[in-house]
Amino acid sequence: MSRAALARAVLRGLLKRCPKCGEAKIFRRWFTLVARCPRCGLVFEREEGYWTGAMAINIGVTELMFVVALVAGLVLTWPALPVAWLLAITIALNALVPVLFYPFSKTIWISIDLLLHALDERELLRGS
Repeated sequence: MSRAALARAVLRGLLKRCPKCGEAKIFRRWFTLVARCPRCGLVFEREEGYWTGAMAINIGVTELMFVVALVAGLVLTWPALPVAWLLAITIALNALVPVLFYPFSKTIWISIDLLLHALDERELLRGS
């Protein structure tokens, strides 16, 4: 996997675009991904349990944001730590980030999965 391909895949994921053709209209609403790309016909859910990778990405980003907020809060307020404020901010982040990042985690996962596991003939025929 080349760096350019990985960068393109992650960029398309961050822009909520189809990883194969770059089509932008793959979500009906914030949480509702269409079954297949309207332009190239790529079926997004490749197998049962497919979204486990997207869930792992979402959890990773959420925990990263938690750690960044906690460390920033500790560094900025040391030694008089406002524990209640830090707790409230980190709990709010842990509640909001997964919801806001949800569609991006799905499109990033689709892109990375396509880089790691190319479409087979059956999937190419199903997408036509």
